[in-house]
Amino acid sequence: MIPKLIVGLGNPEPKYDQTRHNIGFAVVDALAIAWQCSWYDHKRFQGWFGEGLMAGQKTCLLKPRTYMNRSGQAVRAVVDWYKLEPQSVLVVYDDMDLPLGRLRLRQTGSAGGHNGMKSLISHLGTQDFPRLRLGIGKSDGTKDTIAHVLGKFTPSELPIVEKSLDLATEAIAHSLHHGIAKTMSLFNNRNVAP
Repeated sequence: MIPKLIVGLGNPEPKYDQTRHNIGFAVVDALAIAWQCSWYDHKRFQGWFGEGLMAGQKTCLLKPRTYMNRSGQAVRAVVDWYKLEPQSVLVVYDDMDLPLGRLRLRQTGSAGGHNGMKSLISHLGTQDFPRLRLGIGKSDGTKDTIAHVLGKFTPSELPIVEKSLDLATEAIAHSLHHGIAKTMSLFNNRNVAP
């Protein structure tokens, strides 16, 4: 399956910019820049939306404005409007269980405790859609989980974050040409952390 809609998960307010939980937004922002795709605030889709011709097909980008816990509402609106199969929706989001610098692409799976994914699974009525998880690492013990996830990356982490974004956009571009399964075999073992 080739993705037709790429969704980055995050929270919409400026105070969440560049936080660990918004790394999904950062990936689709990087794609929009690379593909010269403009964002616009789409009321029907409850999010920032863009589309363009990528890898010879129309591909849509979405950043829901519904906050993480209700991301599924926005995704469902796009899926219904374009009559997309859930399997053609690639969701990009943060994962504390992966170290910073790692990514993991899967064709299906559970929410794994991620509230944004719980919302998507509920609204799409299935967990059979691809997802790209970017590692944000666990807290070092000085902060609770919520403070860690909603916190910004440290200056020493930023170079790894930039490399992670590059790797994620490369993986997504590859999936548009070759599909999710082949992309998984090439990218899931790569690590950009030193």
